[in-house]
Amino acid sequence: MDKAMVRTLAAGKLDVIGDIHGELQALEALIHELGYDADGTHPDDRHLIFVGDLCDRGPDSIGVIARVKAWVDADRAQCVLGNHELNLLLGRHREGNGWFFGLDTHREDRESGRFANCRSATVDDRAGILSFLRSLPLVLERDDLRVVHACPEADALRAARASVAVDVVAFHEAAEQALQKQAAASPDHARIEAERMRYDKVKTDPQARVSSLPHFAASEATLQNGHPVRVMTSGREVPGNSPFYSTGKWRLLDRDRWWNRYDDEVAVIFGHYWRTPTGMTPPEHKGTPNLFAEHADDAWLGLRGNAFCVDHCVGVRFVERMKGRTEKFEGRLSAMRWPERELVMDDGRRASRLQVSAFPKRTGNHEAERRDAP
Repeated sequence: MDKAMVRTLAAGKLDVIGDIHGELQALEALIHELGYDADGTHPDDRHLIFVGDLCDRGPDSIGVIARVKAWVDADRAQCVLGNHELNLLLGRHREGNGWFFGLDTHREDRESGRFANCRSATVDDRAGILSFLRSLPLVLERDDLRVVHACPEADALRAARASVAVDVVAFHEAAEQALQKQAAASPDHARIEAERMRYDKVKTDPQARVSSLPHFAASEATLQNGHPVRVMTSGREVPGNSPFYSTGKWRLLDRDRWWNRYDDEVAVIFGHYWRTPTGMTPPEHKGTPNLFAEHADDAWLGLRGNAFCVDHCVGVRFVERMKGRTEKFEGRLSAMRWPERELVMDDGRRASRLQVSAFPKRTGNHEAERRDAP
């Protein structure tokens, strides 16, 4: 089995599919729109590529993972690891993954029953799922295209290419230990720990009053941005102006819109960031700003117009179901066809846009660009 963190992307024409989040029906509708048979074959010999976050929130994470695994095993598809898969590998209970662990740790989820209809994993299911997820790389790339779940930051890519870890869990733990050792030696360590204790007391209480905790926030940003696995699966982050409550806890960091600075010649397709489809109100449960508010949902991004977020909020369907919607969902599952640059959604919508959108001027000062990015 190939254990490389960065692997070669399939040759030929591709269909890169965004975050699925357990929405098996949406996946079936999308591959039908794309012209694939149920076994993952295509009359034009195209390949399916998945950006990760196959699971959580939707009703059938087990079915989605089984379907993607079958296509990968048959060499008809490839998949990179997302942050939701990483949580399962690390044994971390998070919003919407109670289907795997047999519980849900968030009080409001238990009380509302909003994930009660999710198909639950058996012991055998869990073993097979973990084995499959351990086999996935963090990045797929070839000369003209790169696929990653969240962020293709250069230092993270270099670390991933150089890794000799036996799997992504070992790679993650080695990076974690190095960063924790560095943090313990920080002259601000005592202040950081004092603020961490204050944060831990209120972090899951949506009614709490949470201060900015600047030393702890800066430390958390360092632990995030210096960790190659975290960067590639959940992106770069920066201390925010004020805390906000999202997906079960208070957040002190804002997501960095790295794509506004992306100027690599290799195009990149990624997911993760909840790109709101045209006409849809940004998801309430996320609590984060619409990171693509200034861009159409089919616009290519980056300084060269060669970066694209293919996550169009299919993961919000559990909220739509809670509100009584049973069809005509606003959250969409989408695919970007390569090299055609055609966006295809599970409802049959198609769009092609080749022009570059509007971006901030390059100053050469990357810290300022990060700070000033819209």
